[in-house]
Amino acid sequence: MFKFVALAALCLAASFTMAGSYTLPPKPLSLSVRPDTDPACNIKGNISSPSGERIYYVPGQKYYDATRVNYSRGERWFCSETDARAAGWRKSKVQ
Repeated sequence: MFKFVALAALCLAASFTMAGSYTLPPKPLSLSVRPDTDPACNIKGNISSPSGERIYYVPGQKYYDATRVNYSRGERWFCSETDARAAGWRKSKVQ
């Protein structure tokens, strides 16, 4: 059993070396960024309970302070309005 594990590890290491190097895939659009790690990422992506519509709020909008981001519901933070729109969210109509 030990020989098999050692051989598998050696083959895996060789494949990474032969490929040049291992690189991480690109990070999705501000999916995991939180304002406590990057203060510029302060746009709140919220999913409307009755309709399921994806709406984002920017600082200064009427419901920004009351809006909470709930990760378990698929809500998230964005670093720019461009990122939010590219992910399929729309800006809140309430100013």
